[in-house]
Amino acid sequence: MTLNKINPSKTKSWESLQNISENLKAQSILSLFETDPNRVSSHTLKWEEFLIDFSKNKIDQSAWDALYALADECKLEEAKKAYFNGATINETEGRAVLHTALRANKTSVEVEGTAIEADIKAVKAQMKRFSTSVIDGSHKGFTGKSITDVVNIGIGGSDLGPVMVVDALAYYKNHLNVHFVSNVDGDHINEVLKDLNPETTLFVIVSKSFTTQETLANATTAKKWFLNFAEEKWVANHFAAVSTNLKMIDEFGIDQKNVFTMWNWVGGRFSLWSSVGLSIALAIGYDRFEELLDGAHGMDKHFAEAPSASNIPTRMALLTVWYNNFMGAETEALIPYTQYLHRFPAYLQQAIMESNGKGVDRRGNEVTYQTGNIVWGEPGTNAQHAFFQLIHQGTKLIPVDFIGFVHSLHGDTSHHDKLMSNFFAQTEALLNGKSAEQVKTELLAEGKSSEEIVALLPHKVFKGDNPTTTLLMNRLTPYNLGALIAAYEHKIFVQGVIWNIFSYDQWGVELGKQLAKTILEEWNTKKEAPHDPSTKELLSYYTQNK
Repeated sequence: MTLNKINPSKTKSWESLQNISENLKAQSILSLFETDPNRVSSHTLKWEEFLIDFSKNKIDQSAWDALYALADECKLEEAKKAYFNGATINETEGRAVLHTALRANKTSVEVEGTAIEADIKAVKAQMKRFSTSVIDGSHKGFTGKSITDVVNIGIGGSDLGPVMVVDALAYYKNHLNVHFVSNVDGDHINEVLKDLNPETTLFVIVSKSFTTQETLANATTAKKWFLNFAEEKWVANHFAAVSTNLKMIDEFGIDQKNVFTMWNWVGGRFSLWSSVGLSIALAIGYDRFEELLDGAHGMDKHFAEAPSASNIPTRMALLTVWYNNFMGAETEALIPYTQYLHRFPAYLQQAIMESNGKGVDRRGNEVTYQTGNIVWGEPGTNAQHAFFQLIHQGTKLIPVDFIGFVHSLHGDTSHHDKLMSNFFAQTEALLNGKSAEQVKTELLAEGKSSEEIVALLPHKVFKGDNPTTTLLMNRLTPYNLGALIAAYEHKIFVQGVIWNIFSYDQWGVELGKQLAKTILEEWNTKKEAPHDPSTKELLSYYTQNK
């Protein structure tokens, strides 16, 4: 079973949504509250420790109903079954998409006729043994000392997911210092290495093929640094690998018992739940890594079973479709009101834009409607002092997700109340704005003259009517973080189903890699390759001045 190939713009519900959107563009969000006294309750979902309020969005029940109908016409429920049951929904790469199986306690799913549960359990057991031995100090370095520092070397999904989660769950971390190196820029790894002790450092190299240029370059540099202090035989004690290329791993000198397998049915940007999450298990302990998986599995079950109207990921996805395809929004902001989630927007940038940044549909035809949306953001309250000006008084429609927690982790109520007062105030301000009358009253109270008021008034008016969605959780735990990440993963899936695109390949990443290889070969062989005039001139300038 593969995904249906339905052009959403040819459906009846798409036409209905176009008509509904034209009507709603002329209405304010506040007017929708006036016409529907039950709007807050009917536009709010609750699940476990999650509360999600959609009521401050420019959408009414007729639009929601048409979006549910669009999901039905695009066969979302059939697609969900294919997704969870291991169908080859990543058709262009001939792969299933089964990161969900990694967080299930039990699975009967097969891939190409082979059961995968035993393999998953074996790798989890291996991760538990290894991470426990490093954490409790029984895994020794070449001088008999225990490990104090771990360096994860990877890029893309082999970096963004683990680093985001390790930072997000820093409150739960143990004594190990976990570092991340991704950029092929040599300054990155050298800055990390300069403060490390080779006697107590463990490197985790994450690359399915063990040929990724950035990762292999950084791994090689790390090994050279290590061999300045130790013999080749000790590489086995200080390097682990998450990969499938056993030949290259053996040549590198990594002990086979410290090699953790990956599967081609797990895409890189959805791989933190797999052995790619080894650095997470090392940072917070394996039991808490399992709590992260449990939270994601809880959201998986909710997504698989709940009808669209009460389904958190489905509602989130349909809302983005609404803004992206019918209301003219091109971006959406994501503002977590916790510093722990400072890498969450960057993580979702890859997950969302690499997945759904496609201009060709599942039949191979160019799409005639907008697909992937641009995602960006920073933690509040920092974001308020940076780009919120654009959201409040700019000319662009920017829906915003606000993510907050009822309780802080360190229990500093004074700080947390200040933080959360901003959290609620910003969504209120974006909705209500500030009228000319309010501004005039304030300026008069300040003693401004009539001339000053006339000059200042238009600059201090806020039109409001800016849409926001509020996600409020009890506290940031491994379980709740797992559920939050999974909710956005499933949102990506639903959008891809609606837009009739393949969400799980990333051919757009390949072209730049190929050309970079060509340029490197050109420099090494001194044989000039063909380039456009601009690139040719830039390369000439670089080679003459380096």
